[in-house]
Amino acid sequence: MFEPLLNPYQMLELGVFDGDYFKGDYSDFDKDVIVAPQNLFMEGASQPKEMWIEKGWITKEDPMGWLQWYVRYYHGRRIPELDTWQIKRWRSFTARHGAQVCKNGNGDLCKRLKQRQALLHWGADPIPDINTSREEKISYLFTKKQLTNAIEPDRMVSVEQWRHIL
Repeated sequence: MFEPLLNPYQMLELGVFDGDYFKGDYSDFDKDVIVAPQNLFMEGASQPKEMWIEKGWITKEDPMGWLQWYVRYYHGRRIPELDTWQIKRWRSFTARHGAQVCKNGNGDLCKRLKQRQALLHWGADPIPDINTSREEKISYLFTKKQLTNAIEPDRMVSVEQWRHIL
C-alpha cells in the first residue's frame, strides 16, 4: 500500500529540502506551486545529492530523485518496475523512521526533528506519535507552519500547547 499523508504540493508548501529541491523548475506540476523557503522541522536535514547518486537512488527517469518521481506518479505517470522500487523504498523508510519517532518522540515536537523532517521529505506522517486523524494532522502541520513563522519555533512543543493556542 502506498498512501503518503501529503501530496507533493502540500510537501513543498510546508517546507522540504530547504525550499531548493527543484531549483525553480516546476514543469512537472500542473498548477502553481507554493514553495516554503525553509524546512518545517529542521534546516539542513537532507543528505546531499552526491550521496543519493552514490547510493543509486537517482534514476535516469527521475534525475532529481524520489520527490520528482512522486510528483510524476501523483500526476499519473506509471512505470511499473520503477514504481514498485520507489514504493518499496518509501515503505521501508517510513516504517523505520516513523517507528523511531513513535518510540522516542512522545508527542514532543522538539524531539526527533531530523527524523520528522525526513518523514516530511517523503510525504509521510512526520507526527506519527500523535494519535489523531489524517485530516487533523494535515491541519496541524499547516497551523504549525503559520505559527512557526509568527513566533519562536521552540514555543510549540506539543499538540496540547497547539490546541490551547487555537
